[in-house]
Amino acid sequence: MIENVLVRKNLSLKVKITVKSLISAGIVALAVILPQLVHLIAGQPGGVQWLPMYLPVLIGGCLLGWAWGLGVGIASPVVSFLITLAFGNPMPALARLPFMMAELAVFAAVSGLFSKKIAANGWMAFPAVLLAQVSGRAVFMLLVLIFQSVTPFTPALIWSQIQTGLLGLVLQAVIVPFIIMGLKLLLDRDKND
Repeated sequence: MIENVLVRKNLSLKVKITVKSLISAGIVALAVILPQLVHLIAGQPGGVQWLPMYLPVLIGGCLLGWAWGLGVGIASPVVSFLITLAFGNPMPALARLPFMMAELAVFAAVSGLFSKKIAANGWMAFPAVLLAQVSGRAVFMLLVLIFQSVTPFTPALIWSQIQTGLLGLVLQAVIVPFIIMGLKLLLDRDKND
């Protein structure tokens, strides 16, 4: 979606990369801050229920496309881990980090695959987010199934967490597309001027 605006404005490659880098950095920062706020308000169970890191990553995929979204999806849990590790309580926990990196990479890449379609029709954000959520959670479960002998996670535990986070996923499946459609309206406004 952002790519369409940058192409429409006929900006240089250097400016495009700078703009996408700044947007990516802002999204990663939001993906670090939002979980901290949720944990502060709702405690550790709040993170599993509301899945606050997923929201900015889904937005990033829809806005930036699959490649930049993939970067945001991978970077978000890593940056969060490194920053919170400095304070002695890493989030996500080290054992969960590779799984979240894979899951959020899928979230962002799949939603990013719809970026051009969303630029043409904002309502496409709904299937983009839903497909990204299902794909990401399925990848998480698949990885746990594959690596259960070397990880503290079991399929039953992850299934329980998926059920706990269902409300968060449903809310995000509604909120993220409306955020994207609102941003699309703002970005398209200058097209008509």
